[in-house]
Amino acid sequence: MSNLSEEAIKKHAELKGKIVVKPKAPIRNKHDLSIYYTPGVADVCMEIAKDKSKVYDYTFKGNSVAIVTDGTRILGLGNIGPEAGLPVMEGKAMIMSQFGGMDAFPICLNTTDENEIVNVVKALEPVFGAINLEDIQTPKVFRIYDKLTEELNIPVFHDDQYGTGMVVLAGLINAMKVTGITKETAKVAIVGCGSAGYGISQLLYEYGFKNVVCFDSKGAIYKDRGHLEYHKQRISEKINTQPNVFTGKITDFKNADILISASKPGSVPLEVIRHMNKPRIVFSLANPTPEISPEQASELDIDVFGTGRSDIPNQINNAVVFPGFLRGLLDFRIRKISLKMYVAAAEGVAKSVENPKKDEVIPSPFNPNLVKNIKEEMKKVL
Repeated sequence: MSNLSEEAIKKHAELKGKIVVKPKAPIRNKHDLSIYYTPGVADVCMEIAKDKSKVYDYTFKGNSVAIVTDGTRILGLGNIGPEAGLPVMEGKAMIMSQFGGMDAFPICLNTTDENEIVNVVKALEPVFGAINLEDIQTPKVFRIYDKLTEELNIPVFHDDQYGTGMVVLAGLINAMKVTGITKETAKVAIVGCGSAGYGISQLLYEYGFKNVVCFDSKGAIYKDRGHLEYHKQRISEKINTQPNVFTGKITDFKNADILISASKPGSVPLEVIRHMNKPRIVFSLANPTPEISPEQASELDIDVFGTGRSDIPNQINNAVVFPGFLRGLLDFRIRKISLKMYVAAAEGVAKSVENPKKDEVIPSPFNPNLVKNIKEEMKKVL
């Protein structure tokens, strides 16, 4: 066990949970008690009963986020269950609180049935201002996301999908400034078609990339390949609008300018990178072991290289975007999220790096301008 692992276990045991619920005002006497609880609270309740929208004015609903998981795809660890996923959800809640000032709560469900998950989350709508779906296995999570987005009157955000997509797009915006590659001419490969690969592809299309090919273990995704899962069918519909649709294996894909892998170690043949154009951008997102190591990136002469690791420059870290994005959703009282909002948030992240360099295309989560920049860009598309 590493020193970091030992310290993490020790600290979690000391804290016995990383988040707490605290009152915003003290109850010092009977008068305070009558104001914050009975009888005074009854009048507040009746105000909301007459106009449900006032729940945003009189309660914490407008600042609260439910972090919902069923424990089936926890942080690269797989299907380890809702109890084992709770420390991760507490960590997400900490990040939302510290960087976005939100009241976020882990909701770890003891069911993996997608209809039950949908019904539980729908029943929670009166309490929360936004829903963050987290670490639910694909393709089930896509159906859950679509159903909840359609049926709820509060925003539903899937961080594994669009959080990753936003930070990848932000990194690409700055990497293209460094390399001179343009979205109109770039040839892009996305390896891996799970939640992250899907979200990345959707935001690249929305941003204006003209030539994007997505690969799973069987090869390129295209409309007539047959037997495509729910989300891959949707990818194929956009891919088939592009000229010269590629239908081969990743090993046959040559002359790419950008390669993004959200898969597993060994899923990207090194020959594919050797056959990329120069300059070349590669984001290798498998965590904790990226598909391409830093040593290999150097040997392969990759111009801008990013991973999910914090000990390597250009960490593709969702924590740089989801606090500001969720803060914007709550502050602007967004009901339905559009792809334009995701792209705008990515642009806010990108502009937080004032002078992009080869080893600095993603800002630190501690950048003091992140939340402000994300909200400013989101507001432009509302």
